[in-house]
Amino acid sequence: MNVSAIKTHKITTRDTDILRVLDQYIHDLSERSVVAIASKIVSLCEGSVVSKENTTKEELVEKEADMYIPSQENPYGFHITIKNGIMVASAGIDESNGNGSFVLWPKDPQKSVNLIRKHLRDTFELKELGVIITDSKTSPLRWGVTGIAIAYSGIAPLYSYVDRPDVFGRKMRVEKLNILDCLATASVLVTGEGEEQTPIAVIRDIPHASFRDQDPTEEEIEHLKISLDEDIYAPLLKNASWKKNT
Repeated sequence: MNVSAIKTHKITTRDTDILRVLDQYIHDLSERSVVAIASKIVSLCEGSVVSKENTTKEELVEKEADMYIPSQENPYGFHITIKNGIMVASAGIDESNGNGSFVLWPKDPQKSVNLIRKHLRDTFELKELGVIITDSKTSPLRWGVTGIAIAYSGIAPLYSYVDRPDVFGRKMRVEKLNILDCLATASVLVTGEGEEQTPIAVIRDIPHASFRDQDPTEEEIEHLKISLDEDIYAPLLKNASWKKNT
């Protein structure tokens, strides 16, 4: 697999069109590639930011999260939240590279990723192209962040090993490879988290990739999520002191 980061100018809210940004820096795409785009530049281009003068991060997180555990319940002052079916710190709201503002997740990540994929397919006359919008996330009991795809289009999200044999012939029962988050993590590794100014990555030669001609349906998007009742971590998640955004 080959992952190439693309350097851009310093993207701010003065950049009001993510498609124009992509046109400026992506000059070539080949079939069966995936373009990974940091959620932050999508948000900046669409104006999904809030001035620090107008609110506190705590108030904003509790407004944006679907469910949250108050920040006082961990030693770092971060809310643990669920946003769009994803468990993430602070509802994805970030201050880094925000130039004095809080940067939220894109207003409608799925709408954005569908639009971007159509534009890139048309521009480069491609049949098989995937696009993911990425962010970084923490993992329980592990230092550091990895990547996660908060929206996708044009590629199957999972590669199933169910009923396939392992090296000793034992059939696997539940194992599925999350293609999206594997690609997001690879892209986060090469694009960085700081001053690199490389918020876009192009990924090629992807193992187990299955491309789709159409955008994912609502049913397919929901199928990727696991309910609290079904999750392997249900004993922990269901007993946490979640508060719901009402």
